[in-house]
Amino acid sequence: MVMSSEDVVFETNPIEAQIVDPSLSDTAPTALAGEPCARCGNPLSADDQYCPACGQPNDGPSSPAASASKTPAAAARFLRCESCGAEISTDIDRRSYVCPFCDSTYVVEFTPAQSDRRRPEFVIGFAVTRQQARQHFKKWLSNNRWLRPGDLTTAAIEEKQQGVYLPFWTFSTRASSRWRAKIGEYWYETVRRQVRGADGKMTTRTERVRHTEWWPLSGRHQRFYAGFLASASRGLSQAEAEQIQPFQLTALARYQPHFLAGWMSEEYVLDQDQAWQICQAHFQRVERQNVAAFLPGDEQRELVVDSRFERTGIDLVLLPVHILSYRYQDRVFRFLVNGQTGKFVGQKPVSGKRVAALVIGIVLLIAVVVGILWVVSVVSR
Repeated sequence: MVMSSEDVVFETNPIEAQIVDPSLSDTAPTALAGEPCARCGNPLSADDQYCPACGQPNDGPSSPAASASKTPAAAARFLRCESCGAEISTDIDRRSYVCPFCDSTYVVEFTPAQSDRRRPEFVIGFAVTRQQARQHFKKWLSNNRWLRPGDLTTAAIEEKQQGVYLPFWTFSTRASSRWRAKIGEYWYETVRRQVRGADGKMTTRTERVRHTEWWPLSGRHQRFYAGFLASASRGLSQAEAEQIQPFQLTALARYQPHFLAGWMSEEYVLDQDQAWQICQAHFQRVERQNVAAFLPGDEQRELVVDSRFERTGIDLVLLPVHILSYRYQDRVFRFLVNGQTGKFVGQKPVSGKRVAALVIGIVLLIAVVVGILWVVSVVSR
């Protein structure tokens, strides 16, 4: 069977992906109703009996939280870390400040009045409390405790944990691709062969032999993508951001300044054009994978995919992350907790002396076992 590249052309219909704007979906959850907690400012749902971030009882629309939502947002101080460059907004009454990203105290105050930064469109509130995030850290740090340096003071480290709303860009896009490849289809042939057995006699054996027929194919592929998050933070790299994902974006609520009351919030440094380049690189990889999965045949090779991406939507969103940064022997270590799902990832120091002792112990144990086996083999002779 032989076909030219023009014989068969496939095209898929656009596929709706995850909806970013919850206002466009009839099934979008009402995770944030727009009323802040009276104690910490975390957005509350009308069904919440208690604030998920601090445990404050939710008394409904007549509560102080509801009245707070009708008042202007509290003034904030804007601080820039001179070590890592992160820009953070925090409560105006806060007098001491440590950068949550690099544990530096070298910060200066700045005024964002002249900034042309875009206002966030959506936010997801903290569902993981500060206490729960600390418990995650304690449990994680206790693993392999024997390898931990003996002078690492965990109590002082825990106090450095801070909840921060981090900025992300999220895009929706339509991918239109043209592709070409060689498609392989299997066919089988039954053959008889003469083989010599262990006794020296010739016997006839029937075998099923597989063959592959290759033919060129080309086509078009279209798909709608959404939900990719490009970190716009200076303090949190894209790789770190992907480690604590996913976030459930169907819980996004329209941004209101009072949602940030009681929490820090980082200003974005990656503009939307830079984020779009990261987004396109990601969807280019995903589109190639989807085209490869879409192709017919049993095998494929020499796949070439030429994709064009149409940007159909863009939003700046604030997502909750508990950050714990601490220094040990002039090196910064970081522990991150997804403030919505509780997923965590981190780095921790290990004691070089204890690691060396462990390696030496393993080597000695192996040497003893080898020695015992050698003695046994000599005696058995």
